[in-house]
Amino acid sequence: MKKHSVAVFASGNGTNAINLIQSFQANSEISIDLVLCNKSDAPVVEKSKALGVEVLIFSNEAFESGLTVLQELDYRGIEWIVLAGFLRKIPLNIIRGYQDHIINIHPSLLPDFGGKGMYGMHVHRAVVEAKAQKSGISIHLVNEEFDKGRILAQFEIAISQNDTPEQVATKIHTLEQLHFPAIVAQTILNSK
Repeated sequence: MKKHSVAVFASGNGTNAINLIQSFQANSEISIDLVLCNKSDAPVVEKSKALGVEVLIFSNEAFESGLTVLQELDYRGIEWIVLAGFLRKIPLNIIRGYQDHIINIHPSLLPDFGGKGMYGMHVHRAVVEAKAQKSGISIHLVNEEFDKGRILAQFEIAISQNDTPEQVATKIHTLEQLHFPAIVAQTILNSK
């Protein structure tokens, strides 16, 4: 049986990308075949290569046109895209080419603390400043608007009055590591 072929887009350390790669290494149905990155010096590049996954580096300009990236994905037979700490808006032609086949993870309970500029520590600071009593992660499909695609799953954590943004980040990171691969697998295997 042919495996579902997945490309992961990442921009930084690659904690979620590496977790995905390792989670699917022994999977008989899903394979992470490519990591795309817009920063040649991002730690995720060497980490992915060390795990035997092909890495494709592209400029922001090339990404924004979307054409080259689409051609590369098509050439490799990629069926799904997973965004794992990828901070650029996905061009419309890629969204249309992979309609309902792009999965993203966001470090808050969307629609709260989502949208342009809301990523990483920006989200955790906003959550603490708002004195929110809970936060969490949202795993969702990507559409034309930042963080507005259909939500596939959400997992939450309680926040105490004394939590710093860094402590919130640690709690969120634990949720990401625990749940992201399972929801990606469930989404891919349950799709028609």
